[in-house]
Amino acid sequence: MKLVKDIDNNQNSKKISDKEAEEAFKTILAWMGEDPSREGLLETPKRVVKAFKEYFKGYKEDPIQVLDKTFGDVDGYDDMVIQKNISVQSHCEHHMAPIIGKAHVAYIPNERVVGLSKLARVVEVFSKRLQTQERLTMQIANTLMGALDAKGVAVTIDSTHQCMTMRGIKKEQATTVTNYYLGQFKEDLSYQNRYLRLISNSKD
Repeated sequence: MKLVKDIDNNQNSKKISDKEAEEAFKTILAWMGEDPSREGLLETPKRVVKAFKEYFKGYKEDPIQVLDKTFGDVDGYDDMVIQKNISVQSHCEHHMAPIIGKAHVAYIPNERVVGLSKLARVVEVFSKRLQTQERLTMQIANTLMGALDAKGVAVTIDSTHQCMTMRGIKKEQATTVTNYYLGQFKEDLSYQNRYLRLISNSKD
C-alpha cells in the first residue's frame, strides 16, 4: 500500500490546468528565442501538453492494481518466468531527456502466476515518470516481489540516455545496464546465472 501513498504524494497539491501548462510552454518558446505567435508554433504548446500527458501518465497509474489478478491453475509450475525485450521509453529526471532501451523481467511464482502482459505493464507504469535508471530497475523488482509474493525477482534494463548522447559528453554509443535481484535470484547464484544466460542473446 506504500506505493499507492507514494503516487498520491507525487501529485501537485495545486491542480495545474492544461491552459496554465500551455502558457508555461509559450514562455519557454520565447525564452528560446522563438515567437510563440508565429503560425508554425500556434498549436505547439497544446501539442506539447498532450504529449507530456502520454510521456508521464505513470503518475496517475497504480502498479499494484495492474498485478491484482493472478491465476492458480498452472499445475504447480514453480520455475522462473522470464519476459525479455520489453521496450522502455522514459525520461531522466535531471534533464528530462529520453531514456530509450529494453527491460528483461523474471520472477519465480509462489503457487500463482500473473498474466504476461501485466509484467510489461508494470515496466510501462514506472517508465512513464521522471526517472533514474537505477530507481526504475528497483521499483519494478520491488513491486513484482511484493504484489506477487514471488519467491524471487530479477530485473535488467539496458538503455541509452539522451542526456549524455545528445548533450554534455555526447557519447552516442554509450549504453547503461542495471540489474536488481530479490529472493532466490539474489540468494542462489545458480538461478541468477541461468537468468543471465537466458537473456544474454537479447542484449546484442
